Amino acid sequence: MTYRSPILSAPGAVPPPPESPDQGVPWHFGDPHGEQRTLARGAAVVDLSHLGVLAVTGADRLSWLHSLSSADLLELPVGGSATTLFLDPNGRVEHEVHVVDDGTTAWLITEPGSLRPLADYLDRMRFMLDVSVADATAERAVVWRPQRLPDPVHPTWLVPAEFAGVGETPAGSDRGGDASKYVSDRPDALIGAQVLVPREQLADYLAAHGDSAGTWALEALRVAAAVPRSGMETDHKTIPHEVGWIGPAVHLAKGCYRGQETVARVHNMGRPPRRLVLLHIDGSDGGLPSHGDAVELDGRVVGWVGTAARHYELGPIATAIVKRSTPDDAVVTVGGSSAAVQAVVDA
Repeated sequence: MTYRSPILSAPGAVPPPPESPDQGVPWHFGDPHGEQRTLARGAAVVDLSHLGVLAVTGADRLSWLHSLSSADLLELPVGGSATTLFLDPNGRVEHEVHVVDDGTTAWLITEPGSLRPLADYLDRMRFMLDVSVADATAERAVVWRPQRLPDPVHPTWLVPAEFAGVGETPAGSDRGGDASKYVSDRPDALIGAQVLVPREQLADYLAAHGDSAGTWALEALRVAAAVPRSGMETDHKTIPHEVGWIGPAVHLAKGCYRGQETVARVHNMGRPPRRLVLLHIDGSDGGLPSHGDAVELDGRVVGWVGTAARHYELGPIATAIVKRSTPDDAVVTVGGSSAAVQAVVDA
């Protein structure tokens, strides 16, 4: 089910184009660059009420989620949040999940298309444990606030410290070292939080907490910070090491979970075959590449575009996943014709 935001009918609200993953919420309100500036200085909110929300209850909820996913959730305090990944048996990313626990419920925020497959998987894995999984999307709506602070009333997921430029997520280490070896230099910080508000309070909450910005503005800031998003910077082959999730979403010493063997093997014995880069695109032709467009070097395909955006300061930019063998200083071609220079994100 796709939820349609009540503010999508507000004056000036523009719906997203068909190719956007963010259907049902405003794309912008007529001034995407102005909205970016307002959001960047912490004075706007973004309606993300199209995201899926699962409510996991029961005494075993955190130990159970800990055993199934990549993050250390055992000691998650009341009001604490984390990012975790559900991997397939070969260590490839199936779901990125934002978790916040309020003491009785672990709230899981997912991409819209991930909610049903994830809920079905979790239901199959309950066995005899004291856990229950329910789709809470009709009751709770997600709002982006550009401050990395818990809402005093509502459950709040905070952007991982690495992505916000305020430190590191405790992630342990293994024979291959700790998580620092995957990130050479983040191009920018993404500072913010996802707040879970009762859906009937959504319009009032948005009106009370700043100017309105659309998903165009938020995505441009996310791309500039090279923060991965499931379904945009991932494909059916993605392993966590390729996009900077070791540390922010993967604990290296937590023990077994599905896909953990691949995580440990690549960390301890090798390097991922691909990596995330930020592309600065020659915008002289006025166009932007689309998700999945080829990244080419000397006529050979070396990768694909994740998310492209028009940034209020940087101009046309895009994330891309490229072969590790691609030279750092190579000028690549995207969308068949536009030249782009790379800013390496993951070493």
